[in-house]
Amino acid sequence: MRKIVLLLILMTTVAQAQMNIIPKPTRVEMGKGVFFWDAQTRIKIKGLKKTAFEQSLSEFEKNIHKEGVSTNNKESKLTKIVLFLLDKKADTLGDEGYLLKIDENAIKVTAYREAGLFYALQSIRQMMEDAYRTKVGSYSLQSCTIYDKPRFVWRGFLFDCCRHFFDKATVKKYIDLLAYYKMNRLHWHLTEDQGWRIEIKKYPKLTSVGAWRTEADGTVYGGFYTQDDIREIVQYAKQRHVEVIPEIELPGHSLAALAAYPELSCTGGPHKVETNWGVFKDIYCAGNDQTIQFMKDVMNEVCQLFPSTYIHIGGDEAPKYRWEHCNKCQERIKKEGLKNTEALQGWFIRQMEDYLSKKGRRLIGWDEIIEGGLSPMATIQSWRGMEGAIHAAQTGHDAIVSPTSHAYLDYDIKTHNLERVYSFEPVPEELSPELSKHILGGECNIWTERVTYENLDSRVFPRFIAMAEVLWSSGQQKNFADFRRRIQTHYPILAEKGVKFGFESEPLDITSAYDAINRKLSVTLHPSVAKLNVEIVKNGSASLSLELEQPYTITVTDSLNLVVKTQPLTGGAINVYKRKYLIHKASGLLPETEGKYSQNYTGGGDYALTDCRKGSEMFRDGIWQAIQGTDLITVVDLQSEQSIHRFSCGFLQSTPSWIFYPRRVEFYTSVDGVNYSLAGTVENKGSDKDESMTTSDFILDFAPLKARYVKMKAVSMRKCPEWHDAAGSDSWLFYDEFTVE
Repeated sequence: MRKIVLLLILMTTVAQAQMNIIPKPTRVEMGKGVFFWDAQTRIKIKGLKKTAFEQSLSEFEKNIHKEGVSTNNKESKLTKIVLFLLDKKADTLGDEGYLLKIDENAIKVTAYREAGLFYALQSIRQMMEDAYRTKVGSYSLQSCTIYDKPRFVWRGFLFDCCRHFFDKATVKKYIDLLAYYKMNRLHWHLTEDQGWRIEIKKYPKLTSVGAWRTEADGTVYGGFYTQDDIREIVQYAKQRHVEVIPEIELPGHSLAALAAYPELSCTGGPHKVETNWGVFKDIYCAGNDQTIQFMKDVMNEVCQLFPSTYIHIGGDEAPKYRWEHCNKCQERIKKEGLKNTEALQGWFIRQMEDYLSKKGRRLIGWDEIIEGGLSPMATIQSWRGMEGAIHAAQTGHDAIVSPTSHAYLDYDIKTHNLERVYSFEPVPEELSPELSKHILGGECNIWTERVTYENLDSRVFPRFIAMAEVLWSSGQQKNFADFRRRIQTHYPILAEKGVKFGFESEPLDITSAYDAINRKLSVTLHPSVAKLNVEIVKNGSASLSLELEQPYTITVTDSLNLVVKTQPLTGGAINVYKRKYLIHKASGLLPETEGKYSQNYTGGGDYALTDCRKGSEMFRDGIWQAIQGTDLITVVDLQSEQSIHRFSCGFLQSTPSWIFYPRRVEFYTSVDGVNYSLAGTVENKGSDKDESMTTSDFILDFAPLKARYVKMKAVSMRKCPEWHDAAGSDSWLFYDEFTVE
């Protein structure tokens, strides 16, 4: 009787496990019975000569036996067969599809190409790992028939290893995860302003100089991949049916190369490997024949290292300021009969396309390359929305879609949660079925300006898995509730694979409200998941740990430094929230501000200057408010005449992002709201050329005086200065709490 009950439990569990495959298969028909993978199970391959797939199977078997196989069938002499068959007649499955049949005695996989066998193996792995994890039995699979093939041929992941460098082991780890979730392209971003990561034998200074940057604290940061490293990684990926697509940026994002070889720039240098993030005016000189030859030499070695059909050349965010003031570039424009510097970029890119074409390769560029005139065979990667993909398809070009709206995993989960990524539709509705064929597929991107080893996994997972299903499964099959049910079973598996995954959505919403009558501040923690492990630290005091299910409110009558740490109950990465609140005489009172703040940086709305919240060192934290190209002038009515002795306001500076401290801040007082007296001025003592992101409180202390109305005028930079990469453009002024004491 116990055996029958156990079997029924097992059948139910593995039936659920089968349905937990991600990406969701095209069609599944459940059967009766269970296949027990035991000591008598044998794997056979038919129709394949010696290939990398045999190695994949060998590794698969080793892992099974390492964990231990089921002994349910130990008394039986029946040999169970798991057959992988390559069938030339199964062409309807395409290059990556498969047919998987499981009954009580055998498993049979049929595919037209080897990739199909490999992806069937991933489905089997997922089912078996899920079944093993339940501890009901060892390895067992529910009888079923699965017909499966991908919707798109291009299912990619962009990995930026330039802003922060990731070692060979990490790259391999991500290749394994790509393969496990049936993604087939690793778009490897290898050159940037902040570091050149690929060894080029002909130009050794690209790595001896360009791979290293000196940070503000004097430390040297960097790293690169040797050509042997790259060959090893490319081969490792090939065995897992992942094609590695290198990206070598041109003409912009090239300061690391220019630091090594300044003669390739318009000015001749000197240049340094950048330590900050942004878009910089120094780019390759398109009028210099030496630059063109340099790029061809680099591409020659890149093509030797990467057998991929496609080579990505970037082409994005290339300011034309230097070209507009460069005699060589202007002469090139005249000589080639070009209209302007945008057309010069198109000419530059066509030189690369012609060179790559002679080597049997095809060029991919970001959607900016459209602006200079599309090269004949160029493929567009559309990131600034879907317009680039639409234009590409309408002009007969292929496109890859990875818009910031859904695909940028470096964006936080406040804006790009799991459901939003899953909602992505890669084919623009503007395209007809015929033109839709130009959409090869898509990618999810991880740009690493603020991503390191510590938070890489939590930024990528679980949202990466949502994109994997979007790109593999049929659009008609998409069902977020079903996907979310299945992904819950993958979290323990990810943890076993050493993936420190993050949350599906922002786990905690922190709100605050100030009671001006009773001078009390309430800060409420709102969990967005069913249960959340939370650790709370107030003003550095002993922490409080609890399992949060309902909103939790903290009430204070004085300033508060709050640190909240959260972690999923399923494990994974820890999120840390830091908030600082100030209670003062203007708290909760509505400031009257001249002009309107930016709708991109509202700081919470009209009360942002008096809502008690201090901004963090991240200008996108939702607390900072901002204006562009003008001064900040604001008045607060304190409701009654009061004694005051201090003014303060916080500002943020990040010059690469066009954000500058005010030139000075003037503070005024008035008893009638008409006649104002200057209480004092605080000058900016910081350096405009400090490129790090910093915050500063502009504080004025003075002898106590009586006032009802207080006014602040923050005199902004207005325009980015001449030395800046965006010289002449409207600068930003970011500000937080205007405190009155």
